[in-house]
Amino acid sequence: MEIRHHKRYDFRPLPERPVYDWPGGKRLAVSLCNNIEWFSFMTGLGSDHTLPGAAQTTRNYAWRDYGNRVGIWYLFDLLDELDLPASHNVNAAALDRCPEIVARIRARGDEVIGHGLTNSERQDCMDEATERAMIEHTSDAIARHFGARPKGWLGPYIVQSEVTLDLLEEAGYSYMLDWPADDQPFWMSTRSGPLLSVPYSIELNDSPAQVFRHHTGREFEEMIVDHFDEMLFQSAKYPLVFNIVLHPFVIGQPFRLRALRRALDHILKHRDDLWLTTPGGVADYVAKLPEGTVP
Repeated sequence: MEIRHHKRYDFRPLPERPVYDWPGGKRLAVSLCNNIEWFSFMTGLGSDHTLPGAAQTTRNYAWRDYGNRVGIWYLFDLLDELDLPASHNVNAAALDRCPEIVARIRARGDEVIGHGLTNSERQDCMDEATERAMIEHTSDAIARHFGARPKGWLGPYIVQSEVTLDLLEEAGYSYMLDWPADDQPFWMSTRSGPLLSVPYSIELNDSPAQVFRHHTGREFEEMIVDHFDEMLFQSAKYPLVFNIVLHPFVIGQPFRLRALRRALDHILKHRDDLWLTTPGGVADYVAKLPEGTVP
């Protein structure tokens, strides 16, 4: 077979990159990314709590809707209690339907990241014109509710088409989260200019871990703690980004939330050694570094 190359970035091994600090001389950035998703009733895509690829039913629709009705409010309270910033990957279709969620995000001052119109569809299946229109519709809806267009993007199901990076840069986005290739940000090439990739975990992600791989809440807690402890150790050599990905219909279940609470308590024992930020905070800081610092 012919081996294709994406031509979006060059191979640059971690030990050969420039070393820099995060704000305040910190070496480990910590971010929490919450996903606020909206699904079409009984049609399109949507995860199921029993097995991958299950048909759309009233049961799994209601299970996912628990996140917006209940789980996210538990999560907001926990973040407030721990004084933690967060970012939210938002399906635009949720904004008009859940105005109370919009108000809570605005009150907290959290970052909002574009996440498509709905998680009932994937953008890698769209033609270029349809995908461009979907990105624009998403951006406009977020601007209407939050007063500014988003700077960051995460595609539904963390997938992209051949031209997604180009369309995002042309739509004014400065970074995206869809390429989980690194623990540091790195620049990617598009047909109109560079676009930053900011780390976004598919391992410390409650959906694949606890829904598809059936890890328990306690196992997810252990994963978070072990991953954090090792990254804190490695950050003595390299500036790194530690990222936890959450979905309120998963982590918002009380038994899982209790495990997350313990994991975050462990992390925050090191609060003075950490830069608690958002993906947008990482992107803004990187944009101000001297050219060539970030590959």
